[in-house]
Amino acid sequence: MEKKSLWAKLTASREASLLVVLAVLLIVISILSPTFLSFTNVRQILLNNTLTMVMALGMLCVMLTAGIDISITSTLAFAGMTIGMLQKYDILHNTFLLFVIGSAIGLVCGFLNGIIIAKGKVAPIICTMGFMYIWRGMAYVISGNAWASGQDVAGFSDFGKDGSIGPYIILLVAYVTFFIVMKWTRFGRRIYAVGANPEAARISGINVDRTITSVYMIMGFLAGLAGVLSVSIYASAQPNMQYAKEMDVIAACVIGGVSMSGGRGSVVGTFLGALIIAIIAKALPLVGIDAIAQNLVKGIIILAVVILNVITQRMMDRQNLLRREL
Repeated sequence: MEKKSLWAKLTASREASLLVVLAVLLIVISILSPTFLSFTNVRQILLNNTLTMVMALGMLCVMLTAGIDISITSTLAFAGMTIGMLQKYDILHNTFLLFVIGSAIGLVCGFLNGIIIAKGKVAPIICTMGFMYIWRGMAYVISGNAWASGQDVAGFSDFGKDGSIGPYIILLVAYVTFFIVMKWTRFGRRIYAVGANPEAARISGINVDRTITSVYMIMGFLAGLAGVLSVSIYASAQPNMQYAKEMDVIAACVIGGVSMSGGRGSVVGTFLGALIIAIIAKALPLVGIDAIAQNLVKGIIILAVVILNVITQRMMDRQNLLRREL
């Protein structure tokens, strides 16, 4: 049996190549900033990027069906502003119920996205663009030109404060759950099947419209959950919260090897992609890169990783073809 070269082994999976990228990034950053990998810093990286990492799971499901959702941070703001106002005006302060309400708001937002896309056959980018403005507008309407301060959300913010394990538990549970669902359940297989070939999926008995609606509901639920987490972590609720951060969520998925044309991607790859985005965001200021140049450097790194993903996928396809010929 012919031995595989190191390059062949590294390109045998997207996750392996992403691990190499992650290792190289950490080595370079640690040389430039020796304290980067301290426990406190790593904890801060995870805490500050919990929202992106949670929503990336929902975007994975959406993109696996060849869709996209650019309304997620508007949904986040709508849900977050709602639970912020509930506390500001002393209507509700129960942490569990606030999480339920915020997540339910996101679920409804996702359902509306999904039903219009699935049943109305509206292009996902068009539908979610419309809702992006609607939900952000709703956040401003609910705010009434006010915002919820740290004093307003005191107590609730303890769940997400630095040192609390709450956000890390949600992050862990979310990724373990999605890993199991996407890898070993019928629902997960249906999502992949719909993204790979919707017509073939329909012929095989899969309810394509229901599956598409479901993935947007999942995305909405996680965006609503992220909105509640945002209020807790940052101890405030403002209608412009996480503005334009949906691009980081999409970038995390793309870096993680999720195909824009659907049917390809994994939970592990998404986690690694989100982690790379988080590390880049934290590292650039620490290594002395000027604020003006940070987006440029970030873009170059993202593009380089995406190109590596393309090369890896081509190598995988080529190896699969060679196996078939044998």
